[in-house]
Amino acid sequence: MANDPLISVIVPVYNAAAFLDQCLASIVGQTYHNLEILVVDDGSTDGSAEMCDRWAGRDGRIRVTHQPNGGHSAARNTALDVMTGSLVTMVDSDDVLHPKFVSTLLDLMSSSDADIAVCDYIPFSSATVSFPDQITSPVVSHYNQHEALLAVFYQHGLTHSPWARLFKASLFDGLRFPLGIIYEDLAIIYPLLQRCQRVATTSSVLYGYRQHGSNSMRVFSPRRAAVLDVSERLERQILSDDPQYLAAVRSRLLSAYFNILLLSNQDKDADHRQLQDRCWAGIKRLRWNCLLDGNVRLKNKLGIIASLPGRWFLCDVIGRHYQPKP
Repeated sequence: MANDPLISVIVPVYNAAAFLDQCLASIVGQTYHNLEILVVDDGSTDGSAEMCDRWAGRDGRIRVTHQPNGGHSAARNTALDVMTGSLVTMVDSDDVLHPKFVSTLLDLMSSSDADIAVCDYIPFSSATVSFPDQITSPVVSHYNQHEALLAVFYQHGLTHSPWARLFKASLFDGLRFPLGIIYEDLAIIYPLLQRCQRVATTSSVLYGYRQHGSNSMRVFSPRRAAVLDVSERLERQILSDDPQYLAAVRSRLLSAYFNILLLSNQDKDADHRQLQDRCWAGIKRLRWNCLLDGNVRLKNKLGIIASLPGRWFLCDVIGRHYQPKP
């Protein structure tokens, strides 16, 4: 173990009592043992705080911080401020890791000389996750900084999620998640990847992403419109600082417009007209350039084509069957 790098595992916890035992058991059960497990109780009121303390009593690698509720970003930032590992990974408190999650990503990072190593994930909604048998020869892909930024913004093979990956801890020197918003991971991905030289991915499925009422991507909440603010802000920043990524960022923004328009249209219990007008105006502004961009993903191009007969066709004919990927 003396030659094994210390890896920090960050677990933000808020009212996760129903799932926390399963999550922490999957972390302490990793085949790689040199871990510091930083559990941040973010003002839980359901008994999660006491569960965190009990787990710390069972395993000396677990360090618990209790703080007033400030959201996922605040909890992650608290852990980033105190971590001592040279590598770091982040696990949501309702998710589950494959026993070889850490060891596989560490091997991938080492063999690829990568700053970030990423695995595939499996969504699940049952009581337990059933990971597929691990592939003997998984597909491994490599991205330089430019390729990684394009892949994230064009949504080709890389996402902006902070989970299901292992980072060099130095990437977060002086960099923290923005507070008070959702889609904080989209807001941080551009400066984060600007610090990277190489990203490696594996097709091995090592992360279980739990879907339930509070995190389902199929449920609309007005708070989700924050993705438009984040994406539009990113568009302005790229236009000013690095226009070579403008087309890619606009493709990502177009996805956000489609997503919020179609999801809000399925919510018949509230009037989202102003928000939907904003999305429709954005779609009309971006659709022709995106349609002619050979890098824009097929899903966006199909959405563009569906928008051409008019807003009613996109929302009422196509939108009734819309189900976003988790």
